[in-house]
Formats: sequence, structure tokens, C-alpha cells
Amino acid sequence: MTTTLIWSDALALQHPQLDQTHEEFVALLGELQVLLADGDADPLPLYARLLAHTEAHFGMEEGWMAATGFAPDNCHSRQHAMVLDVMRQVQVHCHREADLAPLRNLATELVNWFPAHAEMMDAALVYHLQQVGYDTASGRLAQPLAADAPAISSCGNKSCA
Repeated sequence: MTTTLIWSDALALQHPQLDQTHEEFVALLGELQVLLADGDADPLPLYARLLAHTEAHFGMEEGWMAATGFAPDNCHSRQHAMVLDVMRQVQVHCHREADLAPLRNLATELVNWFPAHAEMMDAALVYHLQQVGYDTASGRLAQPLAADAPAISSCGNKSCA
């Protein structure tokens, strides 16, 4: 039996825009798991939607990080890049080889990965946005970043520093 991820208040970060995006991600991932388990329908169009959603989702967060003083190569961004790289490789493989096994494995891994990513990295990003007074809807900072402020390169975890 494959583990599924269901949206719940436990995943909410109390940031409406990010919570909505995360809820959409969880729903698309759940739909993909259903299609993969069913075996009758082609899951690749839905997977393409999940990939496009994830690219936009991560792009949104990357924009917030860039606007609020994160170094371009911070650990949160690196994790996004790694996940997208794997997702793109799986898409190419599934189209070229007509083999869905990597997609099944990836769906399971995304179910396992996402809650920890949201709880640690995304929650830290939301906290940071609040601390600097960044309004994600308007893209405005309460106060401009200091010119000599060091760029943020890690999430605060010792393994990222």
C-alpha cells in the first residue's frame, strides 16, 4: 500500500498564499498517485501539470527569497533545484522509455519529502518574511534591505551552514 499525503492543518504555515499553493501541490500529487495505482489512465499529462505547478511554486518562493536577501545559491533553493531536476529526469525517462516505475517511486518520495520540507524550510521562509516585513502579495518590504546586509545562504540547520 502506497502512503498518500492528505492536506491538513498540520501542513498549514499560516501564510494564505503559500498554504494555497501547498494544498494544490498535495492535491495534484494525490491525483497522480490515484492514476498510478489505477493503471488504466495515462498519468503523464497529470504529471506534466504537477511539474509545471511545482516549477511555478518553487519560482514563487525563489522570488521571495531573492527580494529579501537570500544568496542565489542558498540551501532552500538548492533543494528546489534538486527536486525539479529529478522531476524533469523522470518525465523524460517516462516519455522515452514508456516505463512508469520511476514515476511511481518519485511520487512516493515526494509524499515523504514534502512535509519535512514545508515544516523546516518553508516555515523558516515564512518566519523570515514576517521578520523583514515582506508582503508577498505586493512584493514590498516594510524597510529596504541594508546595503551591507549579508546574504542568507543557509536555513540555519548545521548541515546547511
